[in-house]
Amino acid sequence: MRRLAQDVGVGAAALYRYFPTKQAILFDLLITHMNDLLDAWAHARPTGALAPPDRLRSFARFHIRYHLDQPDNLFLSYMELRSLDAANFARIEDLRRTYEHEVAEIIASGIASRDFRPQDPRVTARALIAMLNGLPVWFRDDGALGRDHVEQLYISMVAGLVGTAPIPELQETACFTPA
Repeated sequence: MRRLAQDVGVGAAALYRYFPTKQAILFDLLITHMNDLLDAWAHARPTGALAPPDRLRSFARFHIRYHLDQPDNLFLSYMELRSLDAANFARIEDLRRTYEHEVAEIIASGIASRDFRPQDPRVTARALIAMLNGLPVWFRDDGALGRDHVEQLYISMVAGLVGTAPIPELQETACFTPA
C-alpha cells in the first residue's frame, strides 16, 4: 500500500483513509468498471423493434468499441477477479451475469424467431463475450488491421457463432495477409 501511495503521489495515510486494504482498491476498480459498462450499454442499447440479428450486431459493436478504448479495465476485470474475497466476487459476478443476460436474451429471441441456431443461449452468450474480450489482448491501433475492419471481422464471427449470415460489406473488404 505504501508503494501504491507513492506511485499515485499521496501519503500512505491518505490512501488508507479511502481504501483500508488492497482488496478494497481492487473491488472499487472492478465494480466501477462493471457499473460503467452496464451504464454505457444502457445508453447505447438500441430502442425500438429491431430484429435479433440487428440487436446482436449492435451489442457486438458496442462491446468491441467500449473495450478497445479501455483494454486495461477489461484485463483487470478478468485477470484479477480471482483475487476478490467471496463476498466481493459474488457482487461482481452478479453484475457480470446482468451483462451476460443481455446477450443471452438477444440470442434467445433470435432462436425463437429462427434467426439463430444455437441450442443454449447462455452458453453461446458466454462464448461470444469471451471471444470479444480477447480482441483487446492482441489488437493495436498502429497494427496492420484498422478498427473498422477488425470490428467487421468480429461481427461476422459473431454472426457465424449464432448461425446467421455474415455482414455483407465484409465479403468485399480486403483482408490482411501475414508477411
